[in-house]
Amino acid sequence: MRSYAWGSRTALAQLCGREVPSAHPEAELWFGAHPADPALVCANGSSRSLLEVIDAATDRELGAVAAVFDGRLPFLVKILAAEEPLSLQAHPSADQARHGFERENAARVPLDSPMRNYRDNNHKPELVVALDRFEALAGFRAPPRTVELLEALAVPELDRYAKLLAAQPDSDGLRTLFTTWITLPQAILETLLPKVLEGGIRYLANPGSAGGTQDFSAEVRTVLELAEGYPGDAGVLAALLLNRITLEPGQGLFLAAGSLHAYLRGIGVEIMANSDNVLRGGLTPKHVDVPELLRVLDFEPLREPIVEAEPAGPDSYNYRTPAPEFALRRFELGAGAPAVPIPRTGPGIMLVTAGTVRLSQGTEDLTLAAGGAAWISASDTDIHARAVDGAAQLFCACVGE
Repeated sequence: MRSYAWGSRTALAQLCGREVPSAHPEAELWFGAHPADPALVCANGSSRSLLEVIDAATDRELGAVAAVFDGRLPFLVKILAAEEPLSLQAHPSADQARHGFERENAARVPLDSPMRNYRDNNHKPELVVALDRFEALAGFRAPPRTVELLEALAVPELDRYAKLLAAQPDSDGLRTLFTTWITLPQAILETLLPKVLEGGIRYLANPGSAGGTQDFSAEVRTVLELAEGYPGDAGVLAALLLNRITLEPGQGLFLAAGSLHAYLRGIGVEIMANSDNVLRGGLTPKHVDVPELLRVLDFEPLREPIVEAEPAGPDSYNYRTPAPEFALRRFELGAGAPAVPIPRTGPGIMLVTAGTVRLSQGTEDLTLAAGGAAWISASDTDIHARAVDGAAQLFCACVGE
C-alpha cells in the first residue's frame, strides 16, 4: 500500500473490505516486481518478494518472456484511488529513460532522492481502466477547440494567446503556447491567473454567453478546482490545453510516452511497463522539472484518448493497446456460472476487484476476495476462474503479444 496526499481514505478500504475510513490516505496498491515495492508471494506458509521468486527460477517463472525482457517481469499492475488530483506529468520514452537514468547516475543523484526524475531505465506507457467514474486530464486537445475555449472565457488577457494558437493550430503552436505558460514569471502569472478564474466564474454562471458552440463547463470547473488547490501554479493554465476525460466503469485510457496528463479523481486498475519514471510540471508539492518535462513531451493532439473494452468471449473483455509489455483482460463472472478458462501470454497476475473468485488448476484451488491477487508463472497452465457467493470481477494482466 502506498500512501500519498492525493489518495482516498475510503475507496481502497471499501474495495478490500477493511474498516472505513483508513488511518491515512491510501493511493496505490502495487502488484508486480518493481524494486521500489515488489509484491509478496505467499506459498507453503512462507512469503518472498516476487523479485526473489523470479530471480530464483527465471526461466520457469517468466518462460520465453525472460529472453525478451532481460529476465524482468515487464509490467506493473496497480489499483489506484485518487480523491484529489495527481500532478501534471508525463513519462519518458525508452531512449529518454535510458539516457536520463544514466545521466542522473553519473551525477550521483541517490535513487531515493526527491530530486530524482529517473528511478529506472525503462519507459512507462500505461493504461487505466475505471472501476467507478474516473476523471482525468489527458493529452493535448485539438487546437481549434482550445481556441474556442479560450475565446469562450472572454478574458481580454487571453486574447493574444488565443490568436497565437489560432495562427498555428498544430503541435508547434501547442508547444509554443504551453512553453510560454509553464515558464511565465511568477509576477505575470499572479496577474493573469485571477483574470482567467474570474472569466471561468462568469462562464459557469452563463455557459455559452460568449457565442461559443460548445459547453466547456467541465473544463472550466476543473481549472477552478485546480486553482483552489494550487494557487499561483502554472499547471492551472496548462489544464486549459488538455482533454477533459470522464471514464465510465469499464472504459480505459491509454497514455503513450510523452502524453501530458493529470488524473483528477476516481478508482481504477492501472497497468504499465515496469517503471516508476515521472516528469512533473506542476500541481504538486513534489519535485518539478519543467526543462526535463519539455524534453519528453509529445505535443501532437490526442484525438481518441478513450479505450473501449472489446468483447473477447463470454463475459470477458480485452483492452487493446500498442504496448508490447502488457495486455489486460477483464472478466465479469456471474453468480453460479461455470468456471471460465484464463487465456494469457506467459506469466500473469490475477487481480480481483469485486466479489470473491476461486482460481483452479487441476485439483488445486485458490480463493481470493476483492483486493487480492495471484501470481501465475509461465509454467502454470490450464487456469480456470469462477465466482464464489455472487458475481465477481477479475482482471488478468499478462505480457502483450
